[in-house]
Amino acid sequence: MEFYPDIERSDLQDIKKFQEQKLQELLIYLENNSPFYQKLFKQNSITISDIQTLDDLRKIPTTTKDDLQQHNDDFFCISQDKIVDYSTTSGTLGDPVTFGLSDGDLERLAYNEAISFVCAGIRKGDVVQMVTTIDKRFMAGLAYFLGLRKMGASVVRMGPGVPELQWDSIFRYKPKYLITVPSFLLKMIDYAEKNGVDYKNSSVYGAVCIGESIKNQDFTDNILSQKIKEKWDIKLFSTYASTEMSTAFTECEFQIGGHHHPELIITEILDDDENPVGEGENGELTITTLGVEAIPLLRFRTGDLVKAHDEPCGCGRNTMRLGPVVGRKQQMIKYKGTTLYPPAMNDILNDFNTILCYQIVIQSDEIGLDEIIIKLSTEQDHETFVNEVRDHFRAKLRVSPKIEIIDFDILSKTVFNPNSRKPITFIDLR
Repeated sequence: MEFYPDIERSDLQDIKKFQEQKLQELLIYLENNSPFYQKLFKQNSITISDIQTLDDLRKIPTTTKDDLQQHNDDFFCISQDKIVDYSTTSGTLGDPVTFGLSDGDLERLAYNEAISFVCAGIRKGDVVQMVTTIDKRFMAGLAYFLGLRKMGASVVRMGPGVPELQWDSIFRYKPKYLITVPSFLLKMIDYAEKNGVDYKNSSVYGAVCIGESIKNQDFTDNILSQKIKEKWDIKLFSTYASTEMSTAFTECEFQIGGHHHPELIITEILDDDENPVGEGENGELTITTLGVEAIPLLRFRTGDLVKAHDEPCGCGRNTMRLGPVVGRKQQMIKYKGTTLYPPAMNDILNDFNTILCYQIVIQSDEIGLDEIIIKLSTEQDHETFVNEVRDHFRAKLRVSPKIEIIDFDILSKTVFNPNSRKPITFIDLR
């Protein structure tokens, strides 16, 4: 099949040799075209001919989001007249980081999404409804459209929000798949139940879920996924990607992690000392992009803590798979001796059907320690409900955060900010 690459079914040693050849090509390209990496090689006395294997990558310092922000222009390897599209991603220092894409980069992006969607079961001729923005310099929305077009699927570009219009479009065009933030599916279900929409007999077979986790670390459904499936019997597929990677890790029908595409990206999972973690251990996903023309990245630390899975998959692909993101390294919280990440708190809050919306705020107290404030909206009796939520936190995470009840009309404007691509459920003020 055109979008089921042979390399993904190859022997692991053949995949390694293939990636090492691609790495050689990338190093030559960077040495000839990248001001940032030219300087990095020179400062660290790196001779690229010494980098022959994937293990040799350890001889090269990693790149961070701070580097991208502080030296954004130096990462560009092509002249401005060859840039076809500009995308941006949030920066660690406040200002967004600009990513330019050449015509070749857009073609690579389309290929990536096409093979990812095929992995999730989408086929030529399927109708797919995009419940995500394609504007606002958002690379992912453009990637979804290009990938679906490339593989021969039909696209309904609905954009985010407005459940009424989503259902109207579903019954009008009969999409088989949705691409959406999974928590929005609960809003669609809620609207359908309140307005007599026969959603259980719609054309929708499955949803490719972006932006939020739907799986526990053992690949069982997390609370969010369970709540959706209890109401609506559809398939949910995880996908993980970022603007910096221009590559996606998407689940196949066996749903045991997002498959690695070795023709597009080299992956490392590193500990705090930049050494590979042991088998089955969590570490920071560090990536090297292959085939990118405008802003290729070498040993770029994503900030996401993940675990690799190498057991054989029933789909026939021999590639490594990524498990659900444990958390973002920068979002680690030390609260009264306990280490926490936002996804664990999301699971607890998603367990309450009576929470209308919520936001987790982390700040430093007067002595510099991490403080957790849970802002939430509910129609229940406030005092009783606050105690119930706090008890749930104690039972599951052994912590008792501060909880504030906020009027839904006020909190929802912050959580569902129209300028944001997904709900803002976590704010770090440290």
